[in-house]
Amino acid sequence: MDKLKQKFAALLPALNERGRRLAAAAEARALGYGGVAKVARASGVSTSTIWRGLREFKKRGRRMDASKVRRPGGGRKSLVSAK
Repeated sequence: MDKLKQKFAALLPALNERGRRLAAAAEARALGYGGVAKVARASGVSTSTIWRGLREFKKRGRRMDASKVRRPGGGRKSLVSAK
């Protein structure tokens, strides 16, 4: 567990929101049964976020644009459209 914590401590600060989600999901999948819980404890990423990353891996045909972090329409609305 300590090695996993060290790995995430070095890796996660360098990634954006999507990268953290996918890195945690990839590690959980590699660990197999109980991997989601182990990764959540070691990384501080919530289990629901890890599960979302695992679902993203399953949807290979519908990949998001690599430059986009969120789906279209996600995130805060711009100030111009809020008025």
